Amino acid sequence: MTELAIAHASGRLDGKVAVLIGASRGIGAQTAKVLSRSGAKVVVAARDEHALASVVAEIQAAGGEVRSMTVDVGDEQSVERLVQYTVDQFGRLDIAFNNATDGPSPKPLADMSVDEFDRAIRTNIRGTFLGMKFQVPAMLASGGGSIINMASVAGVQGVANLAGYVTGKAGIIALTKVAALDYADQGIRVNVLAPGPILTHHLEAAGEQAQRQAAMATPMRRLGTSDEVARTILWLGSDDSRFITGATIPIDGGQLAGNKPEHMYRQGQRMPDAK
Repeated sequence: MTELAIAHASGRLDGKVAVLIGASRGIGAQTAKVLSRSGAKVVVAARDEHALASVVAEIQAAGGEVRSMTVDVGDEQSVERLVQYTVDQFGRLDIAFNNATDGPSPKPLADMSVDEFDRAIRTNIRGTFLGMKFQVPAMLASGGGSIINMASVAGVQGVANLAGYVTGKAGIIALTKVAALDYADQGIRVNVLAPGPILTHHLEAAGEQAQRQAAMATPMRRLGTSDEVARTILWLGSDDSRFITGATIPIDGGQLAGNKPEHMYRQGQRMPDAK
């Protein structure tokens, strides 16, 4: 038996149904596997039908119940169809992971085209809004649920040359807070993740030097993994986090805590007085 199949016995999410948008690879795909092996029935969605098929095959081979559907997160009817398909297939909706993103193309604000900015807003803010718009009613009909949105440390602290990406991720954090407040007394929890540098296909393609630089930006001096993010989503989707809503949760190796210069203030050194 594979590790995935063995872990199905854990049953942490037995009886739960999850829909994952942006689940064809990386964090989304790994999260689908983690939720499945914890007992959830999952629907994976993304733009790339071929990549989704690979995720579905792996989950099915391990004994999990899974369906897939292509989706355009910026299209209202497409997202509505996805949520309805999930309910039609499995009868309810308990967990949603909104993970669609638009890869940043770094450039100064004035050099960014309006189309580039609009695309970032459409994917991040509009996509997350539409996801929640249709997930919430399905969860209310199921007696409650947990929505996990995907932002970034960039949405908290800002990054130069990424106006569209940063604005999109900051908007997701704001949307999460509003949705959490709107439905806190109706059994729906809404939280958002703010990952730092995670070793996914983007960083893998960037090469070893970029990976080392990204790792050095964290006080832990390493990259995070998709599995570490997926396990956080598992926790947020489970009853173990039942009193947590409206939270922005960093998964960043301490990056948002502040700077840790390699050459300054080692143990025993005295910080210089301000003059």
